[in-house]
Amino acid sequence: MKTGSGPKEYQEWFNLADSDGDGRISGNEATKFFALSNLSRSQLKQLWALADVKRQGFLGFPEFVTAMQLVSLAQAGQELNSDIFKTQVDKENIKPPTLEGLDALVAQKSLIISTPPELNGIAQPQGFPTNRWFGSKSSKKLPLNSVTSIIDGLKRLYIERLKPLEVTYRYNDFVSPLLTNTDFDAKPMVMLLGQYSTGKTTFIKHLLRCDYPGAHVGPEPTTDRFVVVMSGPDERSIPGNTIAVDADMPFSGLTTFGGSFLSKFQCSQMPHPLLDEITLVDTPGVLSGEKQRTQRSYDFTGVVSWFAAKCDLILLLFDPHKLDISDEFKRVITSLRGNDDKIRVVLNKADQVDTQQLMRVYGALMWSLGKVLNTPEVSRVYIGSFNDKPMDEDCVSPLVQDLFEKEQNDLLADLIDIPKKACDRRINEFVKRARSAKIHAHIISHLKKEMPAIMGKAKAQQRLIDNLEEEFTKVQREFHLPAGDFPSVEHFREVLSGYSIDKFEKLKPKMIQAVDDMLGYEIPELLKKFRNPYD
Repeated sequence: MKTGSGPKEYQEWFNLADSDGDGRISGNEATKFFALSNLSRSQLKQLWALADVKRQGFLGFPEFVTAMQLVSLAQAGQELNSDIFKTQVDKENIKPPTLEGLDALVAQKSLIISTPPELNGIAQPQGFPTNRWFGSKSSKKLPLNSVTSIIDGLKRLYIERLKPLEVTYRYNDFVSPLLTNTDFDAKPMVMLLGQYSTGKTTFIKHLLRCDYPGAHVGPEPTTDRFVVVMSGPDERSIPGNTIAVDADMPFSGLTTFGGSFLSKFQCSQMPHPLLDEITLVDTPGVLSGEKQRTQRSYDFTGVVSWFAAKCDLILLLFDPHKLDISDEFKRVITSLRGNDDKIRVVLNKADQVDTQQLMRVYGALMWSLGKVLNTPEVSRVYIGSFNDKPMDEDCVSPLVQDLFEKEQNDLLADLIDIPKKACDRRINEFVKRARSAKIHAHIISHLKKEMPAIMGKAKAQQRLIDNLEEEFTKVQREFHLPAGDFPSVEHFREVLSGYSIDKFEKLKPKMIQAVDDMLGYEIPELLKKFRNPYD
């Protein structure tokens, strides 16, 4: 029987449990090591669910420490549930658990490992070489057992199954740039959208409880650029052109919007515990009238749409005094189509109106949103004043103050849940992209088929572009595809006019079948492989 002498033991135990030295505890490795705790299967099932809170299918070192603390609490007779660390438990002072047979396992490992002298007796994590999948021109299949997490599995499936289809039918030119390694590994993102002076930058400062590099607040349109606020070793601002070419950041796709956009894009880095979990995106205020169209030197709506596809949550901020949704803001909200499940609405600065006015403002906001968000469900609206100023108690009654507090707690809970749902969101976005790419391939190959072999190609192309909506309907009927998954006719027509349809590829059924097999069999198998090992 072995009891650890302190938390420093956890690193040694982690190396011991990590039998393949990849820096991750897989389900199989966990079942062997956690068996030493003598906990019941139902306890271990709950323990894994609480430790692998992001549902990645493995435990890194921080999650392993959490698991060991949960083992210790379970051995002390405490019930394992999601609220266990919210109670009076002091995580820092939890003693390491008792693990039976640990000494024998150490001795066994010592015999197996004939350690080369350069490793100094410590098994070094190898790390999974996913970078080569994206850098190599070869499309050799990698064995399933070399995949050590759900995200790694998605990377493999993308390279082997989905990327060939996207490249063949120019999906990156029409819909979305090809994915890179960093797109899969990036932290969850939250984007804030709204008209100017609705409190977007102040909201971020309120969340961080401090300023971030380059933050500027004022009643006029102050944020004139897209600012990505993310974790970093020190406080600094990085210009857009530098971020776009940084292979370690997921923003290379923004180069398609040109230098005029990149000059209005920056990254603000700073060390902060919240930014270790999520990345925040501050946006320029949506202007009204002709200013939005004439004073932007880049495709503002296109950039918002690009970020919307990458983000895990989109916050639309409104001010009680600026409830009118301008045509430009309506166009921006319309560009979020397909990401409706990510949208949350925030009625900010609600302490600037009294209770009766607040009720009228809320009703007016819901009415305005109903005309823009074409969904049958009612949007979730958070009401509050998300800044660090004390509330005006003369204007805000105790009942409304209590409402604001509850609303703020609900919104914070929504934000805290983002990292936990990040892996599920990645899977969801990947499946959505695969279906979109499949429909795109059918459209492109159908247009190619409609072109004449020799004469009259220019006229045929113009006829196809003019009657694009009819062609979409033909594709939909022929292949029994859902109409709601088809791209915007206007956008597709605009991009298509710059290409020669005759140069497109014909339909390759094997490629389509490979994507169908991936959606029908391989992704479910991947999820099954990395589910809770005690299920």
